[in-house]
Amino acid sequence: MHSIFYYSHELARYDFGPDHPFKPERAQKAFELCHRYGVMDLQHMTVKSPPSLAHEKLLLAHSEDYLETLRRVGQGEIFKEMLSFGIGTEDNPPLKGIYDWSRKCAGATWEGMVELLEKDTDIAFNPLGGFHHALPSRASGFCYINDIVIAIKEALNHNVKITYIDIDAHHADAVQTAFYHEDRVQFISIHESGKYIYPYSGAVQESGEGNGEGFTVNIPLPPKADDEVYLEVFHRIVLPLIKGFRPEVLVAQLGADSLVSDPLTDLMLTNNSYTEVIRELKGLCGKILATGGGGYDIYRTARCWTLAWAILNDVEPKDEFAGLVGGMMFGPEMEVSSLHDRPYTVSGPEKDKIRQEVGKTIKFLVKRHHL
Repeated sequence: MHSIFYYSHELARYDFGPDHPFKPERAQKAFELCHRYGVMDLQHMTVKSPPSLAHEKLLLAHSEDYLETLRRVGQGEIFKEMLSFGIGTEDNPPLKGIYDWSRKCAGATWEGMVELLEKDTDIAFNPLGGFHHALPSRASGFCYINDIVIAIKEALNHNVKITYIDIDAHHADAVQTAFYHEDRVQFISIHESGKYIYPYSGAVQESGEGNGEGFTVNIPLPPKADDEVYLEVFHRIVLPLIKGFRPEVLVAQLGADSLVSDPLTDLMLTNNSYTEVIRELKGLCGKILATGGGGYDIYRTARCWTLAWAILNDVEPKDEFAGLVGGMMFGPEMEVSSLHDRPYTVSGPEKDKIRQEVGKTIKFLVKRHHL
């Protein structure tokens, strides 16, 4: 087995501004936790610095005009036309260095895919990737360059079948759009319903068109859905669909913003369901490209990604500092004295209402896909 973890202190320290919820330092916290829990320095693992992606590869997902605009913004220029490309909003501010930073984040996801396709690599993880909202000519939802679309298009050039699974709380709208007519890409997104949060898309009826009919699968969840509900849809819908498709590479966007403490979303998961999902995915495909994504409680996100990396590598995290005075626990890790969350469930009439809504979604998808 060989696995690659893409990381750079320089990229993790990039700052979107004090009031912006997106904090790249989550990747640094995850990297440090992986070391602390003994799941990084193993013989089969390599840590690589993200490369800067070549211009022609950026064109796999983006227009020339948009890339030129982003390049100018990255050099510190501010101009009226950038607004028509989605840059200059609260979500996507005009940041100095954003072009080079985004190219490197995307470079790691792209190179991870190439390593899986052309070498003996089994797992590639880029916690600095997962920008599933960036459109061909528009920055959106904290995303400037769509590393996922670029990597999947690279794989299609190698003529392989891809399953894309997105467990971020937000619908993977731009990835869906890119492959909506494609039968070589199975797209699955489990997210909080677009009736309640950005990007207001991802209804269960959105299922692909033309050759892609039936290859797009959306599982929208109501607010307050918990581990129990999440795992039910995962086992009833997601697992049989992926098993039936039999992908050669599985691309997983591992956003951690569906967890109970996330300030931007309303799902109520713990990392107990998060880790079960990753364990199941690991058994479905021998080649996995994983990325980061959402996750705005940075400490809880770091714990999720540490656990994900450990599971993908079949290793058990062990606290190297257990029992020492002045250990390095931080944030929610301190509450639970472990990487794992305490169980949490919603109950009563609220849970009944959630079950009813999710039951309709399951029924629709079971019928639609003959499960």
